[in-house]
Amino acid sequence: QVQLVESGGGLVQAGGSLGLSCAASGRSFAIYTMGWFRQAPGKEREFVAAISWTGGNTPYADSVKGRFTISRDNAKNTVYLQMNSLKPEDTAVYYCAGGKLPFRVVTTENEYASWGQGTQVTVSS
Repeated sequence: QVQLVESGGGLVQAGGSLGLSCAASGRSFAIYTMGWFRQAPGKEREFVAAISWTGGNTPYADSVKGRFTISRDNAKNTVYLQMNSLKPEDTAVYYCAGGKLPFRVVTTENEYASWGQGTQVTVSS
């Protein structure tokens, strides 16, 4: 099992930027897909972005494509989410997640085994 700790959430005005980090420990970070999900009040948790073990494959939700960038540093066991041109509808708790199986690019919630505690992102209009 892997332990995940997110940081970097906060309050930002619409149009602004925010960066999230997720530090991982407890298993071989470099062979698993890592993902970001979010959950807005009253809504189900949804996929935001994922990054393959090498960083070469980065699927995104349509709602964030072109505005958010996921990246990873395997030497630091850390995955990042840079969020630009933020909108009020991006307001949510953002969760970092680690894939269940190595060497698989996955984007659905049930394919992730480990979850961080979440970090709040609030975008004001």
